Amino acid sequence: MATFQFFLSLVASMLFLSMAARHTTFKSNVNSPSPVPLIVCDPSRYMSMGLDMNKFSFCNTSLSYSVRAKDLVERMTLAEKVYQLGNSASGVARLGLPKYEWWSEALHGVSNVGPGTHFDAKIVPGATCFPNVILTAAAFNETLWKTIGEVVSTEARAMFNLGLAGLTYWSPNINVVRDPRWGRVLETPGEDPYTVGRYATNYVRGLQDVEGTVEDYANDLASRPLKVASCCKHYAAYDIDNWQGVDRFHFDAKVTERDMVETFVRPFEMCVKDGDVSSVMCSYNSVNGIPACADPKLLGNTIRGDWKLNGYIVSDCDSLEVMYHGHHFLNDTQEDTVAQTMRAGLDLDCGSYYPNYTHSAVQQGKIGEPDVDKALVNLYVVLMRLGFFDGQPAYAKLGKDDVCSESNIELAAEAAREGIVLLKNRDNTLPLDVNKQKKIVVIGNNANATDVMRGNYAGIPCRYVTPIEGLSKYATVEYHPGCKDSHCTDTSLFEDAVCAAKTADATILVMGLDTQIEAEGHDRNDLLLPGQQTELINRVMAVAGGPKILVIMSGGAVDINFAKNNWFVGAMLWVGYPGGEGGRAIADVIYGKYNPGGRLPLTWYYNDYVMQIPMTSMSFRPLPEQGYAGRTYKFFTGQTVYPFGYGMSYSSFNYTLKSIPDAVDLSLGQNELCHRVSYTDDAPTGPPSCASVLVSDSSCEKHLEFEVAVNNLGPRDGSHVVLVYDVLPVGLEGAPIKQLVAFQRVHVLAGRSETVKFKLNVCESLYVVDSSAYKLVPAGEHTILIGDEIQGASFPLTVNFG
Repeated sequence: MATFQFFLSLVASMLFLSMAARHTTFKSNVNSPSPVPLIVCDPSRYMSMGLDMNKFSFCNTSLSYSVRAKDLVERMTLAEKVYQLGNSASGVARLGLPKYEWWSEALHGVSNVGPGTHFDAKIVPGATCFPNVILTAAAFNETLWKTIGEVVSTEARAMFNLGLAGLTYWSPNINVVRDPRWGRVLETPGEDPYTVGRYATNYVRGLQDVEGTVEDYANDLASRPLKVASCCKHYAAYDIDNWQGVDRFHFDAKVTERDMVETFVRPFEMCVKDGDVSSVMCSYNSVNGIPACADPKLLGNTIRGDWKLNGYIVSDCDSLEVMYHGHHFLNDTQEDTVAQTMRAGLDLDCGSYYPNYTHSAVQQGKIGEPDVDKALVNLYVVLMRLGFFDGQPAYAKLGKDDVCSESNIELAAEAAREGIVLLKNRDNTLPLDVNKQKKIVVIGNNANATDVMRGNYAGIPCRYVTPIEGLSKYATVEYHPGCKDSHCTDTSLFEDAVCAAKTADATILVMGLDTQIEAEGHDRNDLLLPGQQTELINRVMAVAGGPKILVIMSGGAVDINFAKNNWFVGAMLWVGYPGGEGGRAIADVIYGKYNPGGRLPLTWYYNDYVMQIPMTSMSFRPLPEQGYAGRTYKFFTGQTVYPFGYGMSYSSFNYTLKSIPDAVDLSLGQNELCHRVSYTDDAPTGPPSCASVLVSDSSCEKHLEFEVAVNNLGPRDGSHVVLVYDVLPVGLEGAPIKQLVAFQRVHVLAGRSETVKFKLNVCESLYVVDSSAYKLVPAGEHTILIGDEIQGASFPLTVNFG
């Protein structure tokens, strides 16, 4: 009987949807300069459906969002509720509730990946395509990161008004890059958890914040209006896709609690606490035997409990099916899978398991209907904050002219310029001179790149400017591909390229990877340039006339030590996947219109690194007995091709330390106790009488303030990234070599100086995670390092407790 009632209710709901379909889709007058966005609680809309809006309390704006959302959910039958729990929510026509597609993407611009967004050749044929995140991260410019988010959300709201997009965007990807072979490196801000967290905070703020409302709702974040809803993903310990037969759908990440706290979850905590993100996505993999989407400690206890998420938790797409078929967790049935994940705290299923199996899970007593209600309330409160029910007047007039505007396109070019990293510049090979290098030869599989520059999770760009087109603004270009594609297995075009280079005023090779080599679902097996690319580079460089420049397009690190040490290679640039305007940015840097200032957000290892340890090992710290030197700049003890934070300029810079403290004295409060610290046997001194204080016990009100003068000693104006590290007291067991605690990008005129001020919270910046996963601030002598150990500056800082 219960099944028959479910069937009748489903049929009735579908009849309502069919009869009212024209009233529940987006309204858009595309020929008008003022598009009309859908507003659910529009009296005329209800009247056109033969409904009285005044009877529905969920449209009463005098009530709180939570009360309104509860009223809406209470009015639904269980059969109706379950069909709102998937990414393609069906709506409830008898309540005037339209269908809604939750899945849209905006990793580095509005994307048509996901069914929630599409482009229309007559209305909005494309959107601004910013560089892939790994290159934008290399700018180390928080203002840029937030501004990009603001532009992307403006274009998204404009497309929503035109009926082409939703309001919920499952971006950014903030997984820390643990292993250089990972195929999705290009989507992420790199290997440093602090940098990743700061990127997440700023990009999310750019996407979500409604100007003028942030402070007004500081004490009521659950009601804070949203421009669009962002989502930090993929939580947690997800960084393997498909490596030598091991895939993300079956992988169980064996992770120590220390590494979880220190690295894997830190960016997500920052995204929720500092960015106030409105959604978190759980990942396909298991963590220590439990699927991430079914782990109550990770979801309900941590994200919503400890971090106080104001929003919803969503699964990666088809994660519940993966959990059932791939992980075989507890040999669950489909209903068990639904129950496990919903009890853990999962609100929305990107997939069909919640819509298809939640009703029967409730009938079987595996989950309660109040659990379903709770999930739906979390979802509808977010839609109400977005103005889906009541409108957002500030964005109502946005339309097609707000997408692909000249200012937006210029920002995309600027983002690429700021991220480009100068790796080598022997004898000032760069910049080229337009009066001397008038006829250039450009060679390479990526020299005429279009789609390659987009990377992945991209939409349709407003336009493309290829490297050849960009360089053509400065010189006459003769182009030879050399390689037919990035795999470069066919050498038949080599000879033409080599011959052409002999008489050139300058030769530029644009080589590297693409998303056939590194991408979602495809990890690399080595760090080398594919196929015969190295052979082509060496042959061309040996005979080319004039300056010789190598440009590497890639997301992940590439072992180009052969070119670094090749005297014929005068200069090298890493340009990531630079987006639709990438060719302009590359040319502007090569010809000196822009002085490069990007820094590598990744360690570039030698290829033999991949022989040391399998990609499936999650350990960060070195394992000397296994010949393993560790992962990331924080723990890697071996030699590198290029270290994290590396980047050159056409100018030279140094630092002058100003207003430098020599100690930080922290008074223990009434409830603060000293905590033990483990030291290595070769520690130079014994532990202080009060060795450390737990961050969780401290009021954390003490700040460290200092100033650094950045001096431009070169002939050109330029931007410089100031990286600040904490080097912990010597002898702390398992401590990182150093850890980034702050950074700023500053523009300095030639021959001038600019002062940069830093104010660091002691608990947030000078802590370490010990082997028991305690976050603690150790007493003793820290070293604050600005820049690197070779060309930087430093000062000692003693931390005392008393």
